Amino acid sequence: MSYSLWNDQIVKDEEVVVNKEDRGYQFGDGVYEVVKVYNGELFTAEEHVDRFYVSAEKIRMTIPYTKDKLHQLLHQLVEKNKVETGHVYFQITRGAGARNHVFPGDEVKPVLTGNTKENPRPVANFENGVKATFVEDVRWLRCDIKSLNLLGAVLAKQEAQEKGCYEAILHRGETVTEGSSSNIYGIKDGVLYTHPADNFILNGITRQVIIKCAAEIGLPVKEEAMTKAQLLAMDEVIVSSTTSEVTPIVEVDGTVFGGGKPGDWTRKLQVQFDTKIPKGIRA
Repeated sequence: MSYSLWNDQIVKDEEVVVNKEDRGYQFGDGVYEVVKVYNGELFTAEEHVDRFYVSAEKIRMTIPYTKDKLHQLLHQLVEKNKVETGHVYFQITRGAGARNHVFPGDEVKPVLTGNTKENPRPVANFENGVKATFVEDVRWLRCDIKSLNLLGAVLAKQEAQEKGCYEAILHRGETVTEGSSSNIYGIKDGVLYTHPADNFILNGITRQVIIKCAAEIGLPVKEEAMTKAQLLAMDEVIVSSTTSEVTPIVEVDGTVFGGGKPGDWTRKLQVQFDTKIPKGIRA
Protein backbone atom coordinates (compact mmCIF):
# COMPACT_ATOMS: atom_id res chain seq x y z
CA MET A 1 0.00 0.00 0.00
CA SER A 2 1.25 3.47 -0.85
CA TYR A 3 0.21 6.89 0.35
CA SER A 4 -0.21 10.36 -1.12
CA LEU A 5 -0.41 13.91 0.12
CA TRP A 6 -3.83 15.52 -0.25
CA ASN A 7 -4.10 19.03 1.17
CA ASP A 8 -3.03 18.69 4.83
CA GLN A 9 -3.51 14.92 5.09
CA ILE A 10 -1.54 11.78 4.26
CA VAL A 11 -4.05 9.38 2.70
CA LYS A 12 -4.14 6.14 0.71
CA ASP A 13 -3.49 6.72 -3.00
CA GLU A 14 -7.00 5.71 -3.98
CA GLU A 15 -8.50 8.35 -1.70
CA VAL A 16 -7.09 11.20 -3.81
CA VAL A 17 -9.73 12.40 -6.25
CA VAL A 18 -9.10 15.11 -8.86
CA ASN A 19 -12.10 17.30 -9.63
CA LYS A 20 -12.77 17.66 -13.36
CA GLU A 21 -13.08 21.42 -12.76
CA ASP A 22 -9.65 21.68 -11.13
CA ARG A 23 -7.72 24.54 -12.72
CA GLY A 24 -4.54 22.51 -12.72
CA TYR A 25 -6.27 19.98 -14.96
CA GLN A 26 -7.95 22.57 -17.19
CA PHE A 27 -5.38 25.39 -17.35
CA GLY A 28 -2.15 24.07 -15.87
CA ASP A 29 -2.86 26.73 -13.25
CA GLY A 30 -0.44 25.71 -10.52
CA VAL A 31 3.16 25.10 -9.53
CA TYR A 32 5.17 22.09 -8.44
CA GLU A 33 8.45 20.82 -7.02
CA VAL A 34 10.46 17.58 -6.98
CA VAL A 35 12.74 16.84 -4.02
CA LYS A 36 15.35 14.07 -4.06
CA VAL A 37 15.42 11.51 -1.26
CA TYR A 38 18.73 9.89 -0.35
CA ASN A 39 18.87 7.17 2.29
CA GLY A 40 15.44 8.13 3.55
CA GLU A 41 16.28 11.82 3.92
CA LEU A 42 15.03 14.77 1.88
CA PHE A 43 17.85 16.65 0.14
CA THR A 44 17.75 20.47 -0.09
CA ALA A 45 14.11 20.41 1.00
CA GLU A 46 14.31 23.93 2.41
CA GLU A 47 15.45 25.36 -0.93
CA HIS A 48 12.75 23.48 -2.85
CA VAL A 49 9.98 24.56 -0.49
CA ASP A 50 11.19 28.16 -0.60
CA ARG A 51 11.09 28.10 -4.41
CA PHE A 52 7.63 26.50 -4.28
CA TYR A 53 6.32 29.51 -2.35
CA VAL A 54 8.12 31.95 -4.66
CA SER A 55 6.61 30.31 -7.76
CA ALA A 56 3.15 30.44 -6.17
CA GLU A 57 3.60 34.12 -5.34
CA LYS A 58 4.64 34.87 -8.93
CA ILE A 59 1.33 33.47 -10.22
CA ARG A 60 -0.57 35.32 -7.46
CA MET A 61 -1.50 32.21 -5.52
CA THR A 62 -1.44 32.01 -1.73
CA ILE A 63 -0.45 28.64 -0.29
CA PRO A 64 -2.76 27.97 2.69
CA TYR A 65 -0.08 26.23 4.77
CA THR A 66 3.03 27.46 6.50
CA LYS A 67 6.40 26.29 5.25
CA ASP A 68 6.88 24.40 8.51
CA LYS A 69 3.60 22.55 7.97
CA LEU A 70 4.56 21.65 4.40
CA HIS A 71 7.96 20.37 5.53
CA GLN A 72 6.23 18.25 8.15
CA LEU A 73 3.84 16.79 5.58
CA LEU A 74 6.62 15.97 3.11
CA HIS A 75 8.68 14.21 5.76
CA GLN A 76 5.63 12.26 6.90
CA LEU A 77 4.91 11.19 3.32
CA VAL A 78 8.47 9.94 2.78
CA GLU A 79 8.38 8.07 6.09
CA LYS A 80 4.95 6.58 5.44
CA ASN A 81 6.05 5.24 2.05
CA LYS A 82 9.43 4.12 3.43
CA VAL A 83 11.32 5.76 0.56
CA GLU A 84 15.04 5.08 0.64
CA THR A 85 16.38 6.46 -2.66
CA GLY A 86 13.91 8.27 -4.87
CA HIS A 87 11.97 11.50 -4.84
CA VAL A 88 8.85 13.24 -3.65
CA TYR A 89 6.70 15.20 -6.09
CA PHE A 90 4.21 17.81 -4.88
CA GLN A 91 2.07 20.42 -6.57
CA ILE A 92 -0.59 22.97 -5.80
CA THR A 93 -3.35 24.20 -8.11
CA ARG A 94 -5.61 27.22 -7.77
CA GLY A 95 -8.47 24.84 -7.03
CA ALA A 96 -11.71 23.67 -8.62
CA GLY A 97 -14.30 26.14 -9.87
CA ALA A 98 -16.44 26.88 -12.90
CA ARG A 99 -14.18 27.05 -15.96
CA ASN A 100 -13.18 30.67 -16.50
CA HIS A 101 -9.83 32.20 -17.43
CA VAL A 102 -10.32 34.79 -14.67
CA PHE A 103 -9.23 33.72 -11.19
CA PRO A 104 -12.04 32.24 -9.09
CA GLY A 105 -13.23 33.92 -5.92
CA ASP A 106 -11.95 33.30 -2.40
CA GLU A 107 -14.46 30.49 -1.95
CA VAL A 108 -12.27 28.31 -4.21
CA LYS A 109 -9.35 26.92 -2.23
CA PRO A 110 -6.01 25.72 -3.63
CA VAL A 111 -5.52 21.96 -3.85
CA LEU A 112 -2.22 20.43 -2.68
CA THR A 113 -1.23 16.91 -3.74
CA GLY A 114 1.97 14.90 -3.58
CA ASN A 115 3.41 11.43 -4.03
CA THR A 116 6.69 9.58 -3.79
CA LYS A 117 8.65 7.28 -6.05
CA GLU A 118 11.48 4.91 -5.28
CA ASN A 119 14.13 5.04 -8.01
CA PRO A 120 17.89 4.43 -8.02
CA ARG A 121 20.51 7.00 -8.88
CA PRO A 122 21.39 6.82 -12.63
CA VAL A 123 24.96 5.70 -11.98
CA ALA A 124 25.55 4.45 -15.54
CA ASN A 125 24.80 7.95 -16.88
CA PHE A 126 27.25 9.47 -14.38
CA GLU A 127 29.97 7.07 -15.49
CA ASN A 128 29.41 6.94 -19.24
CA GLY A 129 27.72 10.21 -20.08
CA VAL A 130 24.68 10.85 -22.27
CA LYS A 131 23.78 12.30 -25.66
CA ALA A 132 21.77 15.48 -26.26
CA THR A 133 20.29 17.38 -29.17
CA PHE A 134 19.47 21.03 -29.87
CA VAL A 135 15.77 21.96 -29.92
CA GLU A 136 14.32 25.45 -30.40
CA ASP A 137 12.98 26.89 -27.14
CA VAL A 138 9.32 27.72 -27.82
CA ARG A 139 8.20 28.05 -24.20
CA TRP A 140 6.71 31.14 -22.59
CA LEU A 141 8.91 33.91 -21.16
CA ARG A 142 8.50 33.08 -17.46
CA CYS A 143 10.62 29.96 -17.22
CA ASP A 144 11.70 31.09 -13.75
CA ILE A 145 8.29 29.91 -12.51
CA LYS A 146 8.10 26.15 -11.93
CA SER A 147 4.58 25.95 -13.30
CA LEU A 148 2.47 23.00 -14.38
CA ASN A 149 2.52 24.35 -17.97
CA LEU A 150 5.08 21.95 -19.41
CA LEU A 151 3.86 21.25 -22.95
CA GLY A 152 6.83 23.01 -24.57
CA ALA A 153 9.22 20.97 -22.46
CA VAL A 154 7.28 17.77 -23.16
CA LEU A 155 7.52 18.28 -26.93
CA ALA A 156 11.25 19.01 -26.70
CA LYS A 157 11.92 15.96 -24.52
CA GLN A 158 9.94 13.77 -26.92
CA GLU A 159 11.98 15.04 -29.86
CA ALA A 160 15.17 14.22 -27.98
CA GLN A 161 13.92 10.75 -27.12
CA GLU A 162 13.01 10.06 -30.74
CA LYS A 163 16.59 10.97 -31.71
CA GLY A 164 17.98 8.55 -29.12
CA CYS A 165 19.07 11.35 -26.80
CA TYR A 166 18.77 11.81 -23.06
CA GLU A 167 18.03 15.51 -23.15
CA ALA A 168 17.03 18.40 -25.41
CA ILE A 169 19.25 21.47 -25.15
CA LEU A 170 16.92 24.41 -25.70
CA HIS A 171 17.94 27.57 -27.53
CA ARG A 172 16.28 30.86 -28.46
CA GLY A 173 17.81 31.69 -31.79
CA GLU A 174 21.49 30.97 -31.27
CA THR A 175 21.40 31.42 -27.49
CA VAL A 176 21.37 28.29 -25.34
CA THR A 177 19.00 28.54 -22.37
CA GLU A 178 18.60 25.22 -20.52
CA GLY A 179 17.45 21.64 -20.98
CA SER A 180 13.85 20.55 -21.35
CA SER A 181 13.91 19.44 -17.70
CA SER A 182 17.37 20.49 -16.59
CA ASN A 183 20.10 23.11 -16.51
CA ILE A 184 23.01 23.07 -18.96
CA TYR A 185 26.68 23.94 -18.39
CA GLY A 186 29.84 24.10 -20.46
CA ILE A 187 33.42 23.99 -19.18
CA LYS A 188 36.14 25.67 -21.23
CA ASP A 189 39.78 26.24 -20.19
CA GLY A 190 38.95 25.61 -16.53
CA VAL A 191 35.88 27.89 -16.34
CA LEU A 192 32.27 26.74 -15.95
CA TYR A 193 29.65 28.62 -17.98
CA THR A 194 25.88 28.53 -17.46
CA HIS A 195 22.97 30.78 -18.39
CA PRO A 196 22.22 33.46 -15.78
CA ALA A 197 19.24 32.86 -13.52
CA ASP A 198 16.76 35.18 -15.22
CA ASN A 199 13.28 34.62 -16.66
CA PHE A 200 14.59 32.42 -19.48
CA ILE A 201 15.57 29.53 -17.19
CA LEU A 202 14.57 27.89 -13.95
CA ASN A 203 17.21 28.48 -11.28
CA GLY A 204 17.61 24.81 -10.46
CA ILE A 205 18.27 23.80 -6.87
CA THR A 206 20.85 21.31 -8.13
CA ARG A 207 22.28 24.16 -10.22
CA GLN A 208 22.75 26.15 -7.04
CA VAL A 209 24.48 23.20 -5.35
CA ILE A 210 26.77 22.73 -8.36
CA ILE A 211 27.80 26.39 -8.32
CA LYS A 212 28.74 25.98 -4.64
CA CYS A 213 30.63 22.78 -5.44
CA ALA A 214 32.52 24.55 -8.22
CA ALA A 215 33.69 27.23 -5.78
CA GLU A 216 34.83 24.54 -3.35
CA ILE A 217 36.99 22.76 -5.94
CA GLY A 218 38.44 25.95 -7.45
CA LEU A 219 36.41 25.98 -10.66
CA PRO A 220 35.44 29.58 -11.57
CA VAL A 221 31.84 30.11 -12.66
CA LYS A 222 30.58 32.62 -15.22
CA GLU A 223 26.81 32.99 -15.34
CA GLU A 224 26.49 34.17 -18.90
CA ALA A 225 24.64 32.86 -21.92
CA MET A 226 26.38 30.61 -24.45
CA THR A 227 25.63 30.37 -28.13
CA LYS A 228 25.15 26.98 -29.76
CA ALA A 229 28.57 27.34 -31.41
CA GLN A 230 30.20 28.18 -28.10
CA LEU A 231 28.63 25.16 -26.41
CA LEU A 232 29.87 22.86 -29.17
CA ALA A 233 33.38 24.25 -28.61
CA MET A 234 33.38 23.46 -24.88
CA ASP A 235 35.83 20.99 -23.38
CA GLU A 236 33.09 19.44 -21.23
CA VAL A 237 29.29 19.74 -21.12
CA ILE A 238 27.02 18.88 -18.18
CA VAL A 239 23.31 18.51 -17.56
CA SER A 240 21.87 18.74 -14.05
CA SER A 241 18.55 18.35 -12.29
CA THR A 242 17.14 16.86 -9.10
CA THR A 243 17.19 13.38 -10.61
CA SER A 244 20.10 13.80 -13.06
CA GLU A 245 22.47 15.28 -10.44
CA VAL A 246 25.77 15.96 -12.29
CA THR A 247 25.47 14.09 -15.59
CA PRO A 248 28.10 14.47 -18.34
CA ILE A 249 26.95 15.12 -21.90
CA VAL A 250 29.46 13.45 -24.19
CA GLU A 251 27.79 14.16 -27.54
CA VAL A 252 25.50 16.84 -29.00
CA ASP A 253 24.19 16.32 -32.53
CA GLY A 254 27.32 14.47 -33.61
CA THR A 255 29.86 16.69 -31.83
CA VAL A 256 31.75 14.54 -29.33
CA PHE A 257 33.35 15.95 -26.18
CA GLY A 258 36.46 14.53 -24.51
CA GLY A 259 36.68 11.54 -26.80
CA GLY A 260 33.23 10.48 -25.66
CA LYS A 261 34.21 10.26 -22.00
CA PRO A 262 33.34 12.49 -19.01
CA GLY A 263 35.99 15.14 -18.35
CA ASP A 264 38.17 15.73 -15.30
CA TRP A 265 36.25 18.76 -14.03
CA THR A 266 32.98 16.90 -14.37
CA ARG A 267 34.40 14.05 -12.32
CA LYS A 268 35.56 16.48 -9.65
CA LEU A 269 32.12 18.07 -9.50
CA GLN A 270 30.52 14.64 -9.14
CA VAL A 271 32.80 13.77 -6.25
CA GLN A 272 32.13 17.10 -4.53
CA PHE A 273 28.38 16.75 -5.08
CA ASP A 274 28.49 13.32 -3.43
CA THR A 275 29.84 14.91 -0.26
CA LYS A 276 26.56 16.85 0.04
CA ILE A 277 24.32 13.77 -0.09
CA PRO A 278 22.72 12.82 3.25
CA LYS A 279 24.16 9.64 4.72
CA GLY A 280 20.78 8.56 6.01
CA ILE A 281 18.49 8.76 9.01
CA ARG A 282 17.62 5.10 9.17
CA ALA A 283 19.82 2.33 10.53
